[in-house]
Formats: sequence, C-alpha cells, structure tokens
Amino acid sequence: MDFLLLAKAAVMGVVEGLTEFLPISSTGHLILAGTLLGLDDAKGKVFDIAIQTGAIVAVVLVYFDRLRAVARQLPGSPQARRFVANVAIGFLPAALAGVLFYKAIKAHLFNGPVVAASFIVGGFIILWAERRQQRPRVLSVDDMRWPDALKVGLVQCLGMIPGTSRSGATIIGGMLLGLSRQAATEFSFFLAIPTLIGAGVYSLYKERALLSMADLPMFAVGLVVSFLAAWVCVRWLLRYVATHTFVPFAWYRIGFGALVLLTHVMGWIRWSD
Repeated sequence: MDFLLLAKAAVMGVVEGLTEFLPISSTGHLILAGTLLGLDDAKGKVFDIAIQTGAIVAVVLVYFDRLRAVARQLPGSPQARRFVANVAIGFLPAALAGVLFYKAIKAHLFNGPVVAASFIVGGFIILWAERRQQRPRVLSVDDMRWPDALKVGLVQCLGMIPGTSRSGATIIGGMLLGLSRQAATEFSFFLAIPTLIGAGVYSLYKERALLSMADLPMFAVGLVVSFLAAWVCVRWLLRYVATHTFVPFAWYRIGFGALVLLTHVMGWIRWSD
C-alpha cells in the first residue's frame, strides 16, 4: 500500500471539504493542490470530482431532520412539494450544461492561470455584491418560488468555470436576485446535493476506463476526509452567515489569485494545463 499516496489523498480531502461550500472555489483549490502534490493527471481530475460526494454526505447529515421531514410530507404537503420542485428546477441548468460542455471545460479551463483569474474576478464581484446589498425579498428557502430557483440554477452554471466557485455563484447570485444571506446559503447547500452527486457519477462513468480496484483506498481516504472537513465547515458557515458578510472571502480570493498569477508569470511554479 502506497502510504504517501494515501497521505496526498487525505490532504486533497481536507482541501475539498473546507472549500466546497465556501465562496472560494473547491475546484480551483483542488487543481492547484493537485499540481503541487503531483495528482494532476487524468485520474487525479476524476478523483477531485469523486471526493465531492463525501462533502455532500456532510450536508445530508447536517440537514438530515429537514430532509427526512420533507420526504415524509412530500405526498400531502404543498410546501414539501415546492421545496423538492425548486431543488430540481435549480439543478437542471447545471446538469444540461455539464453534459454539453464537460469535455471542453475539462480540456481548456483546468489550469492555474484560468483559476487565478477567476479567483480575482470573483473576489471583486463579491465586494460589489456586498456593497449593493438591499433588503431581501425572499427570507427563507420555503419562501422561494420556481422562478427564483431557476435563476439561481442558471447562475450556478458559472461555477463550472474552475476558480469561480459553485457555492459562491449560487450564494452571491442568490443574494443579488433578492434572497436573504441565510436563504441563499441554505439553498446553495440543498442544490449541491443533486449537482455534485450527479457530477461525481457522470465523471466516474465517463472515465471508468482509467480506474481499477487498486484505486479504491485512495478514493476511500479522500471521501472520508472530505466528509469530516465539510461537516465542520458547513456547521461553522451556518453560524458565520448569521452575523457576517462575505467580504473576507473576497479579499482572500483576490490575494490568493494574485499570488498564483505571480508564481506563474515568474516561473516559480509550473501550474498544470
């Protein structure tokens, strides 16, 4: 057993779990971390997507009571049916875009300079969004209607660009569309469940020829560590958004993106392409 490989998988799991639900781009961080750890080949990219499932399990656990209640009430409760319909409607744009543009995005956008530029642009968008924040129209996820869900789903497609951040696009986009900070954050969590599970299953199916049973320990370690890190992060983020803005994440994105660009231009690190 390659213990060094398992250690690298654990590091990647921590990176995934801590960044998946923050507006700082888990994919961007995984691409950069994978380059530094030597996990930037085709199999490494499949690994990056697959371990997102561990982070999703954390969301399901945190919201287990809510999801179980929705499942029980679904046949007779209009509110439960609206909740499920909204998540499904929000999921569809990303699902369609993923099928249509998966190969092009994977071939041309998974590299350090693109990630760095997306970090910086996204940071300035967050600063702008926070400055123009107005009185929210939708205070909770239960108040959302299908046009709200569709608009957030369309914005989520921007998260397919590495470095943009799926959670950042849905949370900040939701706030700009009239959702409260809490509602946008929670809907981003719920929307992640079908989106990331679908992305993981689709990626594993498309690249199944690259994988073998020998890869199982590496994937298992990444999934478990990702779950643990995401569970901590989700619980912390729910408390954070109650009293704080996303401005610190914006400045982190700008600073980190600038650092990556500097290392690329100076030739200090050869980011994968």
